[in-house]
Amino acid sequence: MINTTQNYIYDQFKQLIHFLKGIRFARAIRVTVAVSLPILTGLKLGYFEIGLALGLGAFWSSPSDVSGSVRHKENGILLSTLLATIVSFIGGYLHYDNWFSLPVLGLLSFGIAFLSVFGFRASLISLSGLLALVVSLAYEPKELDIYQYALLIAVGGLWYWLLTTLWHRLYSTAETEAFLTDTYDLTADIFTTRSRLIDPKENRRQLQSQLLNQQSKLTENHETLREILVLTRKNSGWSNYQNKRLLIFVQLIDMLETAIANPVDYEQMNMLFKAHPHFIQKFQSLIYAMAAHLRKIASAGLDDNKLPDNNDIEQYLKYLQNNIDLLRDNLHYNEYLMLQNFLGYQEKQFAKLKRIKWLLGEPSSIETGVADRQVAKRFISNQEYHPRLLVRNFSFKSTIFRHSARLAVTVMLAYVLGSLFHFQNPHWVLLAVIVIMRPGFGLTKNRAKDRLVGTLIGGIIATGMVILITSPFILGTMAMISLLISLSLLQKNNQASAIFITLTVAFIYAILQPGITTLIKYRMLDTFAGALLSYVAILWLWPTWEFEEIKKTIQKSVQANRLFLKKISDYYQQKGTIPTAYNVARKQAFLETANLSAAYQRMTQEPKSKQKDTEKVYELVVLNHRFLTSLASLSTYIRNHETAEASEQFAQAIKKIDQHLKKLLETLENGKDNYQDPLKGDTFFNERIPNFDSDKIDHLESKDPESVRQWQEIQLLWQQLQWLYSISHKMCKLAVTIE
Repeated sequence: MINTTQNYIYDQFKQLIHFLKGIRFARAIRVTVAVSLPILTGLKLGYFEIGLALGLGAFWSSPSDVSGSVRHKENGILLSTLLATIVSFIGGYLHYDNWFSLPVLGLLSFGIAFLSVFGFRASLISLSGLLALVVSLAYEPKELDIYQYALLIAVGGLWYWLLTTLWHRLYSTAETEAFLTDTYDLTADIFTTRSRLIDPKENRRQLQSQLLNQQSKLTENHETLREILVLTRKNSGWSNYQNKRLLIFVQLIDMLETAIANPVDYEQMNMLFKAHPHFIQKFQSLIYAMAAHLRKIASAGLDDNKLPDNNDIEQYLKYLQNNIDLLRDNLHYNEYLMLQNFLGYQEKQFAKLKRIKWLLGEPSSIETGVADRQVAKRFISNQEYHPRLLVRNFSFKSTIFRHSARLAVTVMLAYVLGSLFHFQNPHWVLLAVIVIMRPGFGLTKNRAKDRLVGTLIGGIIATGMVILITSPFILGTMAMISLLISLSLLQKNNQASAIFITLTVAFIYAILQPGITTLIKYRMLDTFAGALLSYVAILWLWPTWEFEEIKKTIQKSVQANRLFLKKISDYYQQKGTIPTAYNVARKQAFLETANLSAAYQRMTQEPKSKQKDTEKVYELVVLNHRFLTSLASLSTYIRNHETAEASEQFAQAIKKIDQHLKKLLETLENGKDNYQDPLKGDTFFNERIPNFDSDKIDHLESKDPESVRQWQEIQLLWQQLQWLYSISHKMCKLAVTIE
């Protein structure tokens, strides 16, 4: 019991240290310093309004300071500053007692929100503009003209840009290391889940869902890390470091592909493990050991002296190889090949793990080779910024258009309610709407709940603290600490962040004016009003339901898998150097599968009445993932082994699988009208598959490695082709039944 408690405390302490060293906490420090320093200086010198405007300008420019290339961050901060400046100038002339402001507010809200069509970073720039708009409505400077206030907002934004640029120059490796650490940990999580999947006693459906979520998170992490590594300027002075990290990243991508690859049929494997149960424990121990190594690498950071040795993994591999060889004469050769293939995949993972540890040492660029950045740039998902994107999305068919219209109407409604019922701080209702409302129902519902609970808890805590504490210095210090914590938790725990945001506001108001307990009460009421308006709006105003879009998301994933299958087939037939197009297709297949998993998760968060064919969609999502798993198995094998010449049977098998995928896409696009199974009655895989003559296989001489290699290739290749054919056929038939 004592040891368990000590381990728990130690794990929590490690997580705290990791959090304090993380990029979210570092960013929170930057924002807190950028906002607080001008305000405190203004207070000290007697120019509070100037300091406040500078602090607000810094705050409005900060949302777009998220992970990615430094150039994209800097551009995002500058664009946020420009938008906040313009909006603050216009908003300064809008007032609650002027009804003419209502349509202007609606048009501005729509236009600013509509900028989100340009991608994730643009949505954060849009958030900056909306926040600046609401505050400019509520705040009326007494000593500054509106144009002066707007210009100071611009200066504050430039101040934050300067601080961020300086920070990145001083800590240029911090973000790369943070995302690499997360990648190691997430990859280790996938290893652990895959190791549990080989045990027939486990709940494989639950583990499969868990694996889909983990893969989705890791793929998203890969996208950000890829941007950081590839788009970093060469003249930054650390290109050799960056080159090695890019080579490590390549190994981690290959590890993901190999980790989800399924070189065995679980049903056959179950029978084999039932007869030889010790293999389950030893294979699991091997995979757990590699996961532990990844976590130790994550903890080591830049200190290569803390990297783990390979002894335990080597012992597991040696034990398994010896036991498989001992059983060779007692196993059907297909079973022997199955175990040998499965072990071979773990050996490939170990080779990648050793390569990563070697790269983390001090090899020269001559030893490591130099990654081709121009080729690497082909893997970056480029966001379109042409104005035609606005025109293309100017329709209720667009999710962003509907969200923008919904937000504009809700903001105007909140404005009207605040004016008619004389809320003490009506702008808080507008702020709650802007912070809570998102394009999808599930995310909006969760944010509304988190904001309400967080505000309630924060309000209760704040009430007790402001009654007990009256010192302005202590309250000011607590406000800064609360702001720092709230910003660092913003993307990790929305509810906890809301608690500390409420504390920050309460402490600041406790310094500026009396009657703080009444203000806390009104803040909770305003937040409740904003959350209620957001929930009603997302439910009734041009709602976007995931089931309406899920077929399109499935189509994109199937199309990506189909292209990946083609590239695998082309490479297997042509051999030679792996083309860049092959790896790009692989990346896209993983990305679209992760997007599909995320879309299904959003669908499950919607009201039951708005969910259709959930079980069938889930089955289709899982089958699509299994299809990619089998593709990954093929891909991993042919890239790491010398393979024979492709046969005509191979080309025919690929063609038949592709026919199923083509029909699947047509069914998803056009529905089930006039559906016909493209290969009904086809017996190709029963009649044309290579004949595994058990007598011939069982009498292969152990001294003939070439014969062993050939049969190993045939066994894995045709097993996967059969699996791909079966999955694609099931997906095709299942798609017909989905409304």
